[in-house]
Amino acid sequence: MQAVTTADLERLLYDDVPYGDLTTEALGIGGLAGVMEFTARDPMVLALAEDAAALLRLSGCEVELIAASGDRLTAGAPILRAQDSASGLLRGWKVAQTLIEIWSGVATATREIVEAARAVSPGIAIACTRKNTPGTKRFAVAAVKAGGAVMHRLGLSETILVFAEHRAFLDEPLAATVARLRRAAPEKKLITEVSSIDAALAAAEAGFDVLQLEKFAPPDVAAFVPQLATTPHRPIIAAAGGVNAGNAAAYAQAGADVLVTSAPYMAKPRDVQVKIGRI
Repeated sequence: MQAVTTADLERLLYDDVPYGDLTTEALGIGGLAGVMEFTARDPMVLALAEDAAALLRLSGCEVELIAASGDRLTAGAPILRAQDSASGLLRGWKVAQTLIEIWSGVATATREIVEAARAVSPGIAIACTRKNTPGTKRFAVAAVKAGGAVMHRLGLSETILVFAEHRAFLDEPLAATVARLRRAAPEKKLITEVSSIDAALAAAEAGFDVLQLEKFAPPDVAAFVPQLATTPHRPIIAAAGGVNAGNAAAYAQAGADVLVTSAPYMAKPRDVQVKIGRI
């Protein structure tokens, strides 16, 4: 399934080829028939393959999609095969390749965190933040899903997450804040970020549904979780800030219910090999 609309893909093509392909036109090769094959040069979790195929079809190519987003590929595994005139193949080539390379990097890094955490706690959720490159949210969401995670927040419009920056404007007890939020948005979960065990206990007592433990080390999470045993309302514990594949298992072992991370967005792109030939 495509992550973005046809109009989005058309804009990507127009950005790269706004007035035609000067090199192909100057060489006079545009009408020659050819074939193009994408294969994984690196091991990867594939993402945005369907969008790359759709983009190539917009360029006029006939495309056989061999692998799907979410598939784990070994080096040399085929991804897609396209056939068209040289002008169509060369028009869509780099944009389609780059889509797969960049977002497969995100999907691969996401999967690494998911697998590390679930090796310790099979039911734990991995949630990626909205701190992706502005303008790329549709692609980022698709890559995160391909990696086996969910989105923490898609934006400010659909979730309530109270930060210290919000509390700086408030002069009321936490319980009063919770009561006011429940009246304003009764169907929403209430989340708050806390930076100390004392603050987390106070937020739990006030009635927040989710406590986002900001930059707690795994031992701090492990020390905090048992203290919730006596609270009448046990909130969900989300560990956030610095979560990555190297420490995900430790956070899962410490008792976090959710791991919140931005790390996959910084992942190195995976390498896709492209071969183009005349037929």
